[in-house]
Parts: sequence; structure tokens; C-alpha cells
Amino acid sequence: MQAQTIKPLSHVRVLDLSRVLAGPWCTQNLADLGAEVIKVERPGVGDETRGWGPPWLPSGDHPERQDSAYYASTNRGKKSITVDLASPEGQDIIRRLAATCDVLVENYKVGTLARYGLAYDDLRETHPGLIYCSVTGFGQTGPYSHRPGYDFVFQGMGGLMSITGERDDLPGGGPQKVGIAVADITTGMYASLAITAALAWRERSGRGQHIDMALLDCAMAFNSNQAVNYLVSGRMPRRYGNAHPNAVPYQVFESRDGQIVVAVGNDGLFVSYCQAIGRPELSADPRFAKVSGRLVNRDQLLPLLGDIMRSDTTANWLERLEAAGVPCGPINDFGQAFEDRQVRERGIRVDIPLSSGGTFPAVASPMRFSETPIDYRVGPPELGEHTEAVLGGQLGLSAEQIEGLRTAGVI
Repeated sequence: MQAQTIKPLSHVRVLDLSRVLAGPWCTQNLADLGAEVIKVERPGVGDETRGWGPPWLPSGDHPERQDSAYYASTNRGKKSITVDLASPEGQDIIRRLAATCDVLVENYKVGTLARYGLAYDDLRETHPGLIYCSVTGFGQTGPYSHRPGYDFVFQGMGGLMSITGERDDLPGGGPQKVGIAVADITTGMYASLAITAALAWRERSGRGQHIDMALLDCAMAFNSNQAVNYLVSGRMPRRYGNAHPNAVPYQVFESRDGQIVVAVGNDGLFVSYCQAIGRPELSADPRFAKVSGRLVNRDQLLPLLGDIMRSDTTANWLERLEAAGVPCGPINDFGQAFEDRQVRERGIRVDIPLSSGGTFPAVASPMRFSETPIDYRVGPPELGEHTEAVLGGQLGLSAEQIEGLRTAGVI
């Protein structure tokens, strides 16, 4: 193997018992980093997001394949096996596979895997080095730990929707969820980080551990400065729509022919912005010269800036503000975003081969390494594509044994 093909986690094997988004997002990150990820799915059904289409992946040489783009977005680079965890034989397979793995990721309801003899306390008896990551809605403890939940619930419950959306007194005002499942994605990212940290600790201690990841916890953490602003001040954050609670001007402005994002994050940038728009006296005004003054007097400043920004086109403002070093940008749809020259230069769109034939377009990982670059050679697996190879190769089962399990409905 050439050195440039070795990835940061090429020495790690992951048993993925998760489905839908948070858990699979975590394990896709690990797969991108080179880990061997074995995704365990229900026989004949698989991860339910396989059916969350249209749109569908191209079927290629396998016309019977019908997997959604949603499923593909979070399962590249993995192997798929099918195992019935409700059967004793299936539980034995998982137990034996876990013994060959460094990491296990699951997102079953609290207590489900314990009933199958597959909880962390069960597996660590024979595999003390196992890193076992549980992803649930509310965590392993607390009065809500038994409850199910989806991303939307946690965006509302964790406070994020209370600060997202326009003000109540404006058209379209009211709480809004974010356009992607940020509680799921954030949980997957935190879980990836927690697992890699646990792997680093195991290198020193020789011991694995149980990682308890909860979507509610991660949704609360995602609130970041807004939550701490509240804790420090006791004042409830407002919804500002596209504006910023701690920076002015930092929002969308109407131009003569469209809209433009302007992000003035400090006093120096405000000076540059005022010069670029032809109103340098505004940055010298004691009401607006400092961040704190612009926050207190935003209702006096923003109407003035709004009138100025409506006086010219988006393209002209972008040219002037960029020349002045003021952060700004257009509001793109996905088509425009993927055609942007910076996006194209960074290779953010990648085309990944499918084992069933053809390729599918995907979004590259944002992790960029100088010595261990990520590549995209393996697309999302077909349901059960690797069952025979994994059970034969890792567990040493014969073709006859595998066929017997298949006949019995275990795989």
C-alpha cells in the first residue's frame, strides 16, 4: 500500500448498528477518515432512509436497486451486511463481530440492546478495549431517556427555533426550524470527535469506554453564544431573522435588483464599510462607532443603511465591498452555489462510483489533510452487499453455514 493511500483511521474497524442520520453521519465521517465501517441492517428492509425517495440513486446494472439520495448522502464508504438482531443467532453474530471491532455505534432506544445481550456492559466483559457509542434522543439517563425523538423535536425543545425565524411583527414571523437536520448532524459530528478522542485515550490506557450522545444535549450545545448570552444576562434572546444579535450591520440587505449578505464583525470593518458605501461620517458618529453603540442604536442605523443599499445593484455592491475587504456575498441556491468558482476550485462536488454501476454526485468532506487526503472510491453499499464477505472473512463461516443462516431468515 502506498503511503499516500493510508488514512488517519485505516487501522480502525467500526460496527455500525445505527440508521437514519445522526449515527450514520458519525460513521460516514469515520469511513471518510479510512475506518472500515460495517453497517448492520435489517434483512429485506435495511436502513429506512433507503426508501426516503425520490430522488433515487441510478440503479446501473442492478435494476432492482432503489436507494434514495438521502441514504446515499450519509452512507458512503461502508460495507452493508444484513442481520436479524431479534434472533439469538443474529445476536451471536453481532457479539462475535463486535469482538473483532474497535468501535461500535448504535442508536437503539435505551435498553433495547441490553435485552439482546448486546449492551456495553455485556460486550466489554470479553472486549474491554471496545469503544461503544450510543446515540439517542435524550441520552442514557434522565426522566426522558425512554422517549423517542427526531431532529425537529430537538430544534424546538432545545431553544433553537425560538431564535430562528423572523420577528413576530414582520411578515412570516415566528419560530422556524433550520432547513437541514442540525440536531442530527451536530450529534453525528460530536460523536465522531468523541470516538476519535476515545481511540486516542485507549492508545495510552488500553481501555475502551461507553460514549453517551444525546440529540437534546447537542442541540443545546449548538445554541452556543446565544445560550450563554441568556445565562449571563437573564434576558431572553430575540429572533432577528437574518440579522445578528451581537453584530451590526450583519444581515441581508435589499439591493436595487436583489439581495446581498453583509457581515461587519468589528469596528475596523465598519469603517471600511462606511467608506465603501460613500458614507464615512457614519463610522465617526458616536452612536455607531463602536459595536456596543451599533447594537444599542440598531433601530436608528439600519434604516439608514437599508436606504443606501437599495440605491445600487447587488453586483455593484459586491464589487465595492469586496474591494474594501468587507465580508459580503450573494444568496445562492444550490445550483448557483455548486457553480461558484471557489466551490468548484475546492472540489466540493465529487462523483463517487457505485458498485451497481455508474456514479452518483456527492458533497465532499470538508476535512482536508496534507499527508492523508480523503478519497472517494466507494459509494453507499447495496443492502446486504457484503454479508457473505464479512461473515466468511471475519467470522470464518463457511458457505454452507451462511446459506443456512439465510434460509432461516437470520441474514
